[in-house]
Amino acid sequence: MTLQAVGRDDATEEFFEGTASGIYLIRRCAPHDHASKPQATLCPVCSSEDLRWEPASGRAKLVSWAIMPSKPAEPEEPLPGATVVAIAELEEGPWMWAQLVGGEAVELHEGLALRIAFERPAGSEAIPVLTPANL
Repeated sequence: MTLQAVGRDDATEEFFEGTASGIYLIRRCAPHDHASKPQATLCPVCSSEDLRWEPASGRAKLVSWAIMPSKPAEPEEPLPGATVVAIAELEEGPWMWAQLVGGEAVELHEGLALRIAFERPAGSEAIPVLTPANL
């Protein structure tokens, strides 16, 4: 599956400023330092609305995945490669889901070390993807 173009808005401005620089940003609550996913509007632990942006390490571990076969344009054509969608736990704690790029080069298993990378489809913001850490 080809990544589709995405654009920023007021709510995603800072996040996409980070991805443009190759940085995946998460949210942290100021009162207790709990880590949250980027789209959080309040802390999932203490419900604080006082959240700040923070760069994530970019390291993660594979939690689960799904393989989505691609549909050929014409019935007689061979199937193009499948898309792997992964759920990963970031080193900081929050989970993310994203397309896994390069997963065909390794045997997928729970706990596989991953890293966050970025792809930029034509006319799009930089989109986070996951890739095996050893690639």
